[in-house]
Amino acid sequence: MDKLIVQPDLCDGCLDCEDACSKLHGVSRIMIREVEGTYYPIICQQCEDAPCKTICPTEAIEDKEVQSEKCIGCGLCMLVCPFGAVVMDDRKAQKCHQCPDLETPACIKSCSKRAIALIDTEKLKLDKQAKHIAKLSGVGKPKKGSDIMTVLTAKTRAKGAFK
Repeated sequence: MDKLIVQPDLCDGCLDCEDACSKLHGVSRIMIREVEGTYYPIICQQCEDAPCKTICPTEAIEDKEVQSEKCIGCGLCMLVCPFGAVVMDDRKAQKCHQCPDLETPACIKSCSKRAIALIDTEKLKLDKQAKHIAKLSGVGKPKKGSDIMTVLTAKTRAKGAFK
């Protein structure tokens, strides 16, 4: 599953991502918030067990999208979103759906600082597992008995010097 990942340390608060999203969808589905000089992009995290989907009385929220014709504008989804990523526009819920019609989401294309990226979470998990396994198995470490001290000490022991 692809997931939009944001890196606040790279965001400069230019709001280009908000503008691009707003131009494409009529309202921005990404919000930039500043806290003590650091900018935090707020975006739907596409929760596996999404509370917004669970609470919606009309089942307007599907996996990544809101079906606007089903949405009654009650705002319950906005209230339960743990990230504050659901926005209301013209009494209809809106949330990021990662621009499935585009090769690259509009917010990523517009971000000059590359603070937003689309990550294949399964590939990321497999890469992390491979690094962890390499660490556990000692890949990259000298083989036991191959360094000069081990060889010299083994030869000395064989001669009976440590009796």
